[in-house]
Amino acid sequence: MLRVSFQELLSTLTRVLVNVGFEPERATLCARLFTETTCDGVYTHGLNRFPRFIKTIKNGIVDVHARPEMIASNGIIERWNGKLSVGNLNAFQCMGRAISLAKTQGIGVVALAETNHWMRGGSYGWQAADAGMIGICWTNTLPNLPPWGGIDPRLGNNPLVIAVPRPNGHVVLDMSTSQFSYGAMELRQLHGELLPVEGGFDTEGKLTRDPVAILESKRPLPIGYWKGSGLSLMLDLLAAILSGGLATCQIGEDADRETRLSQIFIAIDPAGAGHDGLSAQIADSAIAYLKSSAPVGDEQIRYPGEKVLQTRLENMEQGIPVEPAIWEQVKAWAIKV
Repeated sequence: MLRVSFQELLSTLTRVLVNVGFEPERATLCARLFTETTCDGVYTHGLNRFPRFIKTIKNGIVDVHARPEMIASNGIIERWNGKLSVGNLNAFQCMGRAISLAKTQGIGVVALAETNHWMRGGSYGWQAADAGMIGICWTNTLPNLPPWGGIDPRLGNNPLVIAVPRPNGHVVLDMSTSQFSYGAMELRQLHGELLPVEGGFDTEGKLTRDPVAILESKRPLPIGYWKGSGLSLMLDLLAAILSGGLATCQIGEDADRETRLSQIFIAIDPAGAGHDGLSAQIADSAIAYLKSSAPVGDEQIRYPGEKVLQTRLENMEQGIPVEPAIWEQVKAWAIKV
């Protein structure tokens, strides 16, 4: 396994972004978000996704020079237009704005339209939790998930993030509304591995753990069957209605040109609800109770975000694992021609 240091990965990605037109400060932040994602073990949305991100810049989907703009506000809820700028920078700024609102109002909501893929949604949950805030955010996507009872993709596997701050380790749920994200299935395909549980249907309509068969059929399984299907629809509607942006049915089906997405960022100050200090006690008690369950065999009982913290520590100490072919490609881009 090839491992590189956090700083080496960060500096290499930063040089690539400067080479494709980023201003240095924005290049550093964008690269840091990709590097932290990779360090945290979410390889599908970190370095592995970076070449696809560069492709969206070169084909004009992502405008590295654009800046998001606030278009409406009532003091607690704001609507922003992302101007088709860099998705993770737009998301980071909007969650930052929601946090600022929450510090003065107790809660802040930012609805973002006309933006691009936010890469790892969990980044903005960790961002909120690090600021001492409860964070909730979600995005819609292109249609890549069949509704329950259907064959053709009509819903998005719309990722949802919920974060609760805690001194002993934030609790951060980062999930899509499909059993496995496309990135997770592509990673299993790359390594020739089956999914740990059934993740979708093959072309004959049979449930399977084979990621290749699911990617071919384009029929991933909604979480909770019909419940996940309904959750996906509601997240899509809320994002599009509150932001004044596009719904999944309007985004288009070309995965290489997924753009003009709608997203929601919510920050809540626990202290504003009169629970300063109590929220951590509640979270600690809930996690202790969770872990008191008898495990199945050798299974470990983890709370959402716990594995991320363990992986982050390991990768900071030992170096971040990288796919050699992707790493060599990215290093070549970092050389100024």
